[in-house]
Parts: sequence; structure tokens; C-alpha cells
Amino acid sequence: MDAFGYLSVLISIIVGLAVTQVLQGFRGLMLARSRVRVYWPALVWAALVLVICVQVWWAMFDLSQRPVARWTFLDFSLVLLQTVPLYLMAGLLLPDVDIEHGLDLREHYYAHHRWFFSLVVLLLLVSLVKVRVLIGHWPAPEDTAFQLAFIVGAAIGAWTRREWYHQLQAPLALIGIVAYIVALFTHLQ
Repeated sequence: MDAFGYLSVLISIIVGLAVTQVLQGFRGLMLARSRVRVYWPALVWAALVLVICVQVWWAMFDLSQRPVARWTFLDFSLVLLQTVPLYLMAGLLLPDVDIEHGLDLREHYYAHHRWFFSLVVLLLLVSLVKVRVLIGHWPAPEDTAFQLAFIVGAAIGAWTRREWYHQLQAPLALIGIVAYIVALFTHLQ
């Protein structure tokens, strides 16, 4: 097993735990469906976090094809650090549902939106820095432009509670993520 294959095991575990968090959240909502007040932007973001988990894992393969000359603890820490906000985002989106008392998903969303969107910003900043440190240059201009645009949108999402923004942001983020994946990550490199 090469160095990245060994190191990627822990990355895969954390990304897998993030996927588990979101899927368990959806399961809890289904089990308590008669007592849940649904808020669709939260559901869109939950689906997006699943897509982001898969995209992060998919993009990590690129590191195996562009091997770092020698892995250092700092190099691995940067790669690992990218998975931490992803896991925390997954844990914040959909709460554990008390089947007897129910849940107002809108109330939960706005109670945690600042943390969630701040973690989105952190995830993207780490992604940019990771490429710079490991590969030696910033991501391709279109990749960097997308990530910076997403950082701005997430920063605004963390700052504002305005419902119209969050209801606009969720579908725009969905379109943006799909376009990003289609444009840059359709095939493994």
C-alpha cells in the first residue's frame, strides 16, 4: 500500500461518518414525519452535504495520482482538516428527532445557520490552501472562482437570517455544485 492509500483510510472514515450523519437525519425525519414541520432549504442543504461528501472523496483521488514527494504530518493534517468541517456540517443540518415531541426544521435551521455556513467557509478555505500547499499552486482559475463565489455566498448565509436569501441560496447552491462537478470533476484524473 502506498503512503496516500494508507493515509486515505482515516479520510474515508470521517467522510463516511458525515454521510452517516445526514442519512440518519433523513431517517429520523421519516420516522417522525407526522411531528416534523419541514423547511425545504434545510432539506436541500442536507442533500447538498451528501453531494459535497461524495465530491470531496472523489477529488481526494486526485491526490493519489499526483503523489506528494514525501508526506509530512502538516500535509496530511491539511487533507484531514478538510473533512472535519464537512463532518460538523453534516451533524448540524438535521437534528436528532424526538419522535414524541417532534421538530420544527425551520427553527433548527436558523438556530444553527451561523455555525453551518461558517463551516462551509472553513471547508472551502482549507480546500484552497490544501491544493496550494500540496500541489504547489492554487487550483485552476475556474475552480478557485467557484470556491470564492461559494465562500461569499456562505459568508452572507452565516451573517443574515433573511428568509428570502436562504430560500434563494439553497437552489442556487444546488445548481452551482452540480455545475462545478460537471465542469471539473466528471472523470477521475
